Amino acid sequence: MGVSAPERAAEPRDRSSIGGLIAVLLIPATLGSSATIFNDGDVSWHIATGQWILDHAAIPRTDPFSFTWAGKPWVPIEWLAELFYAGAYRLAGYGGVAALVTAALMALHALVYFRARRFIGWALLPIVMMDIVLVPMTLARPHVLAWPIIAGWTLLMLRARDQARAPPLAAALLMVVWANLHGSYVLGLAIAAAFGLEALIASENRAAVARQWGLFGLACAAAVLVNANGLAGVLHPFRIASLAMLPLIDEWKPSNFAVTPYFFVATAVALALIAWKRPRLHPVRWLMLAGLLALALMQTRHQAVLAIVAAMILPGGFARAADRPAAARGLVGIALGGALALVLARLAMPLDPPENEANPWLLIAAVPPALRSQPVINAYTMGGPLILKGIRPYIDGRGDMYGDDLVLGYAQIAHGDPVALEQAVKRWDIRWAIVANRPTGLSALLAGSPDWRLIARDSAGSVYVRR
Repeated sequence: MGVSAPERAAEPRDRSSIGGLIAVLLIPATLGSSATIFNDGDVSWHIATGQWILDHAAIPRTDPFSFTWAGKPWVPIEWLAELFYAGAYRLAGYGGVAALVTAALMALHALVYFRARRFIGWALLPIVMMDIVLVPMTLARPHVLAWPIIAGWTLLMLRARDQARAPPLAAALLMVVWANLHGSYVLGLAIAAAFGLEALIASENRAAVARQWGLFGLACAAAVLVNANGLAGVLHPFRIASLAMLPLIDEWKPSNFAVTPYFFVATAVALALIAWKRPRLHPVRWLMLAGLLALALMQTRHQAVLAIVAAMILPGGFARAADRPAAARGLVGIALGGALALVLARLAMPLDPPENEANPWLLIAAVPPALRSQPVINAYTMGGPLILKGIRPYIDGRGDMYGDDLVLGYAQIAHGDPVALEQAVKRWDIRWAIVANRPTGLSALLAGSPDWRLIARDSAGSVYVRR
């Protein structure tokens, strides 16, 4: 039985629609519902910070959480993301947080997929390549809320270049949101500058281009000043980059195949595809991607920006006239409706993170009430959960706040230095400890010391008290 020409023409579109729903709905809903998004102790202190802001209707100016930095200056640079997470948490617990992460991932995937679909018939591939890099970093932390902004910002720049104009000045307002959401806004400024340079090189009327893009750049510079820290907030990402403690923090370490092998696999596949298909991009775009690759190799945290920007830019270089699929207005409507339904469903379903070092809730519950108000030495990852439970930690994931001296000193303690531990105990009158179960480092030091007594242990860790 033969198939008519209209039916044959419809088959690729139908398959593309299925791919679109997988890309925009199924993949992000699966990732956002995974309990692994809570496998980081920083999730807890971000939520706690947002709750403090909700309770006080203000942004903290001094640290309200730890006892080692209590009362000293601290203004959270990611307060807006923390406010969103705290609101979601109060609305529906961890299910609400997962719903927020799911919504952010759906927005990201929709921007990447529908941009790619304009140029290539295999638009699901950029999604897969991007997610290979992003999945290990998909945590309920501020950077995930910034991901769709990175994609949207790149799209604004691409559309401005497609239309041979500078972005509208109103687009600079997105920088106000971004600067209060996550420190990656600095790379957003660099991306805008790269597209401005491309426009300047490509235009015959360079004076007009310089004026238009320069005005937009000034608007962006003014926008990032609208943050809780003012000029200090703008300079904060650069101050962090100069800290001596950075090699101790995983996300600030250079990319390593043993730690993030999928990033290197995805990069190798992308480079092979580029060598094979030879996409056509302006030289400035190649330089921008090369620069982002260099940053990603220097520090793991930049892998996500490279993956997102590459997924937005590269499909346009692979475009061939015969590859362009039909318009997808109906698919956009279906995706929006499906996204709303899935986010609401995620919101309504309870979700509890697994009991582990990042979520040691049963272990914390076993701590006697009298000890909770006493100074504690804690595992770095457990600092956030202690804060969320109203217990002041020795240290937590806000390493940039504590500074080099305290963090580097804590690193000695964590590695099992008995002298460093004794000094901390005397200085802060440490009464108890909560640590992960490890055969080395601080855990082994406490287990083998006659000065400490084990009072609780489970799969997440152990609690010791000074004799």
